[in-house]
Amino acid sequence: MPSPTYHNIGDHTETVQVDYDPNLTSYGQLLDVFWNSHEPTRRSRPGQYMKAVFYQNEQQRELALASKVAVEKKIGSTVKTEIVPLQAFTMAEDYHQKFTLKGHKGLKKEMMRIYPRHQDLVDSTAAARLNGYLGGYGSKEQLAKEIESLGLSAEAEKALAEMVRR
Repeated sequence: MPSPTYHNIGDHTETVQVDYDPNLTSYGQLLDVFWNSHEPTRRSRPGQYMKAVFYQNEQQRELALASKVAVEKKIGSTVKTEIVPLQAFTMAEDYHQKFTLKGHKGLKKEMMRIYPRHQDLVDSTAAARLNGYLGGYGSKEQLAKEIESLGLSAEAEKALAEMVRR
């Protein structure tokens, strides 16, 4: 589900852009993940911290609106998350990229061994996965299934497994 920066009178919204293969995951499935990962009934602030689903075309707009209605019916409350058109996406500054991973010197060193160029680290799916685990996302079961695919040394795998609590 693309979630790019939304420009409004010179403002921006901090967000993520999700690149996905529609042959493997549908926009609707991404919407389901989105609705289950935040509190949609809280007031959405304009600008930097606006809660929003961004769409690229009419089909995505219709799916997003329908999913919003379905969530409202399910929870019995008004959803305040915005549904807005994609206008532009600007990558965050370098110091924001893989921020949590960069705070763990040992794992950052491991990733820099594999991806010595900063842009390669930013573009790395493995680094994104590590950043997520370090941020408290993902379970021990998920990590066990994919830890060998992350390219870490045995020592780093052990350290990561100890950090993932749930």
